[in-house]
Formats: sequence, C-alpha cells, structure tokens
Amino acid sequence: MASAITFHRLSDVPSEHWVRLLNDPDVRRHMPLAGGEWQEGQARDWAASKDAQWDANGYGPWAIRIDGDFAGWGGFQEEGDEADLGLVLLPGFWGHGARIFGELVRRAREMKLSNVTIMLPPSRVRMKGLARLGFVPAGEVEYDGQRFVKFRLNG
Repeated sequence: MASAITFHRLSDVPSEHWVRLLNDPDVRRHMPLAGGEWQEGQARDWAASKDAQWDANGYGPWAIRIDGDFAGWGGFQEEGDEADLGLVLLPGFWGHGARIFGELVRRAREMKLSNVTIMLPPSRVRMKGLARLGFVPAGEVEYDGQRFVKFRLNG
C-alpha cells in the first residue's frame, strides 16, 4: 500500500520539527542559502512568512506529512514573475520525492500556474526525473552569490 502524503500549513508544524529539518547536515548540503544554525523562534517566523505567501500570491508552500510523520515542505514561492517549485525533505523521506514532485506539478496545473520553475544547486546531480515531470533546462542563474541550475515546466 502506498504511503499517505498529506499537505498542511507550515505554521501547523511545531517549530522544533523545522529546526531539525533546517539544521540537518544532509539537507543543508543542498540548501546553499540556508545560513547559520536555526533556532525555534527563527523557524516559527520562517514558517509564518512561508504561509503568508498564500495571501500575497494565491499560492505557496505546504508542510508535508507522510503517514502522519513530518517529512518536510514543498510548494511554490514567487521569484519575479515565476512560481519557483521547492521541495525539502528529511533524508529518511527522500525516497518519496518523485511522488511528491508529481503531486506538486499536478497542483501547479490545477492552480493554473503558468510559469513554474525549479532552481537546484549544482550539488543535486540526479535531475533526469525532472524531464519525466515535464521540466526542460532553462540555463543557470545566480542568486545571493550562489549558482543554481534552472528548469522550466513545459505546458
């Protein structure tokens, strides 16, 4: 039986779960903009700012639970005129990434988001699955002094 994946407001997740995720060394290896060590107050403010994107943009990210357990977050963030898709999972849930990405792409189409992109750090070397989801290479970008490989959702 497939694992149950559910989506929630980020502020509905206890801040200690965010601290664990955002300070995990394996997660941080793929988050070059993460900054220093996260504390609970910071994490709480960060989650509230992510939730506020729903009111500001009509879309945003979700907290993700798998079989009831906190797994991470994923969804869309405004980057100029684009909706940038992000997915950050605790390492124990990395095997669920493709299924979650597929659900996020389905939701993007359902919400009629017309300009969906993904920016991945060069540390992410396995990117062939993005093509199966309809993403095509869109060059490289620099953001806050860090280099990212960019993909755009076709159709």
